[in-house]
Amino acid sequence: MMKKTTSPWTWVPTLYFAEGLPNVLVTGLAPVMYMQMGLSDAELGLYTGWLALPWVIKPLWSPFVDLLKTKRWWILLMQLLIGASLAGIAFTIPTAVWFQCSMAFFFIMAFASATHDISADGFYMIELDEHRQTMFVGIRNTFYRLAVIFGNGVLVSLAGVLQVLFRNRIAYTWSLLFYGVAGLFIALWLYHGMRLPRPAGDQQAEGTFKEVADGLVEMFTKFFTKFPLKETVAVMLFLLLYRFPEALLNTMTKTFLMRPNSSGGLGLSPQEFGLANGTVGLVGLLLGGIIGGILVSRDGMKRWLWPMVCAITLPDVVYIYLSYTLTSDILTVSLCLFIEQFGYGLGFTVLTLYMLYYSSGRFKTSHYAICTGISYLGLMLPGMLSGYIKDAVGYKTFFIIVMACCVVTFAVTALLRIDPKFGMKRRDDEAA
Repeated sequence: MMKKTTSPWTWVPTLYFAEGLPNVLVTGLAPVMYMQMGLSDAELGLYTGWLALPWVIKPLWSPFVDLLKTKRWWILLMQLLIGASLAGIAFTIPTAVWFQCSMAFFFIMAFASATHDISADGFYMIELDEHRQTMFVGIRNTFYRLAVIFGNGVLVSLAGVLQVLFRNRIAYTWSLLFYGVAGLFIALWLYHGMRLPRPAGDQQAEGTFKEVADGLVEMFTKFFTKFPLKETVAVMLFLLLYRFPEALLNTMTKTFLMRPNSSGGLGLSPQEFGLANGTVGLVGLLLGGIIGGILVSRDGMKRWLWPMVCAITLPDVVYIYLSYTLTSDILTVSLCLFIEQFGYGLGFTVLTLYMLYYSSGRFKTSHYAICTGISYLGLMLPGMLSGYIKDAVGYKTFFIIVMACCVVTFAVTALLRIDPKFGMKRRDDEAA
């Protein structure tokens, strides 16, 4: 009797929607909520910056996810924990200790989400052969991005609608919203409990904690010694500082778009913010990423390196324009954000491909995870200080400082050594 197989269409889209949603709730929705709840920009940058820590350090415990239980077990456990954390946020928002408790639940959710990333990606590679992995990579990326649009666009807009319906009861509306998202995640957990397949290869790894720890030490040693010291230092600086301007902008752009004109912001409503930043901006990001991949595939990364570095930095000038004009025209704001995010999508291609380039060889998957962790650290640390800088100088001067910091991106990129043919589609691939 043949074993009944489960179509990837029944679980890949929902699994990667579930992977993307907690990330955007932590990095995108939390700052908007805390801003509306009364936190200053300095407080927002500092406290929400800490929430990125689990993604920075997840390579440290990823081997132990392989050692204990199965990937399927970890996926379901983390989805249940994320759902419970969301319910905890919803429950504590109306209380007197709302900030302390909600931050604790966000932190739990961030750790659960980072662990879910590890187990979901591992499960994907175990269940699907190489052909189907390639076939569904576009589907998984699409649904991950749809989760981002859902979080930054739909949920923020829904928060605005609820605030109108319930006469601007901020805490109450955010509590309702998080109860709804908690319900959605519990539904995903129940669905995946029924639909996720049980691949024969998804088994608890054989080995002791000591063996795993020794392997972890070897993996980190290889990562930092695969190239000469000078080149390794250059790579580390690139991973840390390539997105330095973005690290400063990350949270402050959200507050700038929604703070009132009297505070130097544009005063967008949550609905307008959801449209301009969470929808139009993200469409620009997706298009930029697609076009960036096509250009590099055709001509190689070295050919497009500097145009893409310009693309990820120079469009930041739109925030200087917006901060001086304080335009309320949603079309103008949306166009500016589209341009900035399109450029970012193009420029991010450089970082992604270089991490693949550096990670090649033994421990490829683990080394890529370390690269992403270092990159996240480069976002986290400047982001924690960005609010203090902005509060000290105001939005206009802050955005000028960010533009000046684009020099850092150019400087660390100049340190790189890249094979001219890296990223270029090979002729034999085209023939195949």
